Amino acid sequence: MADQDSRNTQESQQRTGFFAYLCRPNVHYSLASILVVGIIAGVLFWGGFNTALEMTNTEEFCLSCHEMRDNVYPEYKETIHYTNRTGVRATCPDCHVPKEWGYKMVRKIEASRELWGKLVGTIDTPEKFEAKRLTLARSEWKRMKASDSRECRNCHSLESMNIETQKQRARKQHEMALAENMTCIDCHKGIAHHLPEGMTDEDYD
Repeated sequence: MADQDSRNTQESQQRTGFFAYLCRPNVHYSLASILVVGIIAGVLFWGGFNTALEMTNTEEFCLSCHEMRDNVYPEYKETIHYTNRTGVRATCPDCHVPKEWGYKMVRKIEASRELWGKLVGTIDTPEKFEAKRLTLARSEWKRMKASDSRECRNCHSLESMNIETQKQRARKQHEMALAENMTCIDCHKGIAHHLPEGMTDEDYD
């Protein structure tokens, strides 16, 4: 019994000694060298993380999922956001990913849930996609409305529009939007993709 206690005590002391050694400063390295190594490691980590993050903000990445490539992408190619007289194209991340880093990270965390949908095949056929289209659209409309159509405003601004040169219908709608503090998605739900079937009056509010 005494031998067992002695062995346990020795093992405990060895563990304590090992952790104490890890925490003890090393006389062979200066604080400056440790700091430099830490900075280099931090820069490499940040560069790698940011590079990987930006790779997920490309149209090519979005279209790597056939759910997007085969369903909403052909619809988007029919719109003025894809081809127009000025040659300025808004791609998937321009509309669906915030540019500001903080908002972008929140969006990326939210989008991580979509990986589960990909794994279990939630919308992996046209039929499944159409069945979920209204739910998906409502979720995106809600997000855009909550952010005051932030991604739309990266390119468009009611305040900078020359409303007087617009056609009568557009001028009337934009004047009303300014007066009633409306946001882009209130009126432009079908601007890049087909509107889902089954929409109600609330979806147009």
